[in-house]
Amino acid sequence: MNDIIQETSEIPPEQLGLESKFKFKCHKGVKCFTDCCRGIDIMLTPYDILTMRKKLELTSEEFLAAFTDPHLLEKAGLPVVTLKLLDDDRKSCPFVEDKEGCAIYADRPTTCRYYPLGVGSLSYSGENGEKDEFFFTVKESHCLGFDENKEWTVAEWREDQDVELRDKVNDGWMELIVRKKSLPTSMKLSEESKQMFFLACYNIDKFREFIFSSTFLERYEVPKEKIEDIKEDDINLLQFGFEWLKATFFQTGQEKFKIKEK
Repeated sequence: MNDIIQETSEIPPEQLGLESKFKFKCHKGVKCFTDCCRGIDIMLTPYDILTMRKKLELTSEEFLAAFTDPHLLEKAGLPVVTLKLLDDDRKSCPFVEDKEGCAIYADRPTTCRYYPLGVGSLSYSGENGEKDEFFFTVKESHCLGFDENKEWTVAEWREDQDVELRDKVNDGWMELIVRKKSLPTSMKLSEESKQMFFLACYNIDKFREFIFSSTFLERYEVPKEKIEDIKEDDINLLQFGFEWLKATFFQTGQEKFKIKEK
């Protein structure tokens, strides 16, 4: 799976930092334009689903049913989703147009924004969320973008592709995955825990329903201002879900989710 989370056993030979330079440019004039949108395997992040389903005016559940395929992430054993491709000869992205490119370009997935870069995570350390990550170039045989004369630093590319907010929002999700990968393989999550991970990370509308229509707020002490923050704001609700999963799975930050005294 060509996801944005590089397995530590598959570290690329050339690791890039934020100031590392590379040459690349993609535009309608290159012969391979949109070739990278065929036969792909793109893991969608929680923030991707928020923006894409809003663009398409779908609920998260409708979007998941129509445009994603479920998978179990190797090593972490956590459910993830990938973009469902068209059943054509080229296995095309459902949003690609031959001449114009991406029909949802402003709301395209994080992996598409980073391309031709990938992001690797060596480890997660510390309670403050320090990230030990690196970048690497994804050089596919069909891609002619590397022959163009436009030079970038990794930092410039990230800014140009507007990934800063996406990475910030998805940090909690990435932390959950990296933490789970670091545990012994014998420590497996129950099916109920996997379902809750999927609900909180991907099906945001159903997760909101779970929070406000179940006994959740009767069981946990959640400040009123926090309840207001997550009631209407998808990003706040998503990050609330990450924190709750972290407290539930790893007993970290449990003080934020105290059980009410009867």
